[in-house]
Amino acid sequence: MGNEQQAARRPWVVGVCGASGTPYAASVIRALLAAGEAVDLVVSRAARLTILDETGISFRDAHWQADLAAWIGDDPDLAGVRYWAAGDFAAGPSSGSYPAKGMLVVPATTGAVAGIALGLSKDLVQRAAAVTLKERRPLVVCVRETPLDGVTLRHLVELDAAGAVVLPASPGFYAGGSTARELVDFVAGRVLDAVGVGHGLYRRWSGELGGARSASADAASTAKPTGTDGPRGA
Repeated sequence: MGNEQQAARRPWVVGVCGASGTPYAASVIRALLAAGEAVDLVVSRAARLTILDETGISFRDAHWQADLAAWIGDDPDLAGVRYWAAGDFAAGPSSGSYPAKGMLVVPATTGAVAGIALGLSKDLVQRAAAVTLKERRPLVVCVRETPLDGVTLRHLVELDAAGAVVLPASPGFYAGGSTARELVDFVAGRVLDAVGVGHGLYRRWSGELGGARSASADAASTAKPTGTDGPRGA
């Protein structure tokens, strides 16, 4: 990639940590690519174990494209994705001069929350997040843990004060989601809402109580029933 192409490319950095909830990260990545956004991906060591545990897929540096495609599914076009190893402190997102739009940490462990809040930069996820804050770029921290203790709550307050958006992985049920993927997509959609990236991941609140149920009922009533397209011969 030439210097002009590098200057024109402004990706969203997506940091994936080891908290349970890697489907949230997969949904965010799919939606960013669908929106035509470039993605710089960093997967922590702990996140690799969680991906393996939750999906059965091994995420390997040397085979990241095939592993990412298997993980996020939907036959993705990965031309806009660049992958950085979590231990690579010479990576582009470790520097403020690297032209990123911002960063999404999803899911975020309480350890990552602490590291970012305290500026520890123990891996590239934490370092890239620190750079995002110091450069005053958007940072969304999608924390996935319950219950939260006082130490983590204080760290989250510190992140909010520093300019980050603290976005707990809390699905909303008013959108009518009834499957695990729909509830995951709701959280991923809220992550993208926080940084102004367009998507169609969930049904938005319309101001009408029971609107999602009504829409689902209308869709069901207009669907053509199977096997009732006309009289059958004797």
